[in-house]
Amino acid sequence: MKIEVLGTGCAKCKGLEKNVRQAVKELGIDAEIVKVDSIMEIMERGVMMTPALCIDGETVAVGRVLSVEEIKELLRG
Repeated sequence: MKIEVLGTGCAKCKGLEKNVRQAVKELGIDAEIVKVDSIMEIMERGVMMTPALCIDGETVAVGRVLSVEEIKELLRG
């Protein structure tokens, strides 16, 4: 599983990355977590508000910091 956090490095982006790492740890799943901070790459994906969260290439959240529980629900599928 590949999880991408899209954001330029603001406090919200860092908060989302932290919550993603916590959710992955709590679930004990094997996932690659990637931080995408290139504004060009973010815009190419059609994301106009950060932070955004992509799981296996699908954008699942835009413009807000998901809680650890919300991320866990998304990861469970």
